[in-house]
Amino acid sequence: MATHNQIFEGYTDFIATRGVREYRETIPVWVNAEDIVLEIGCEWGTTTTLIAPHCKKVIGTDISPKCIERARETHPELHFEVLDGFDVRAALELGKMVECRGAFSPFNKIYIDISGLSGYNSLLDTIALLTSYATVLRPEAIIVKSGALKRFAGHCNAWRSPDNQ
Repeated sequence: MATHNQIFEGYTDFIATRGVREYRETIPVWVNAEDIVLEIGCEWGTTTTLIAPHCKKVIGTDISPKCIERARETHPELHFEVLDGFDVRAALELGKMVECRGAFSPFNKIYIDISGLSGYNSLLDTIALLTSYATVLRPEAIIVKSGALKRFAGHCNAWRSPDNQ
């Protein structure tokens, strides 16, 4: 069993947003000119087009072939691929198509729009998904659109023992 130090030793920042406005407001703050960004759940590519001017490369992905077809037709200048966001191995393979940044994955920022999932189980799925991407792809940041996660995170406080301050 992995310990918290093995998985989350200060490598990936998690940014929880609620709604499209908040999700997109993060772009100029979290994305810079040298970033290679993976967007999971891009649907028709609208947010992907907003990310593109801020980074070196962006790949928009969605589980729906129809959405990807429409994104490619609407934004032929950008790169879109069909991808099941829960298939982290396929995302890692997709990263091999991009110039390599390091030993794990070229993607140093990941945007995940999973707002279609709701309820208690979606929170568990979201945490599992974030953990998988942080562990396997090791990006600097994962920005996720999930109201359930943002609500949960808003009620969390990391305990620091007085002896460790």
